[in-house]
Amino acid sequence: MASVRLSMFANLVQLITGRPPPPGLDRHGFVEQVSVSRRIPRNPRVERVILVCWMLIAIKHVLIIWACRNYPVPFHQLWVNFPTWMLGVLATVIYYGRVSRK
Repeated sequence: MASVRLSMFANLVQLITGRPPPPGLDRHGFVEQVSVSRRIPRNPRVERVILVCWMLIAIKHVLIIWACRNYPVPFHQLWVNFPTWMLGVLATVIYYGRVSRK
């Protein structure tokens, strides 16, 4: 990396002073081709994590519903389940929204 910086600096000095480059200098040695992809590739590991998280959310929902029916609690089960579900939906939509953009 340091040699690239030094050769770039040497090219700048040659440009400013007007000296010709040395005979063995490769003028096209830095970048051959650049390709830009706007689409973010899907990551199977992240999709598995999302699936596992949704399974854990489903298990949590069942446990909260069971607890609210079997024990006297001063709130409805949706006060716990709905925010969890909404955050899961938000995270899933953000991920799939980013990978599906073209």
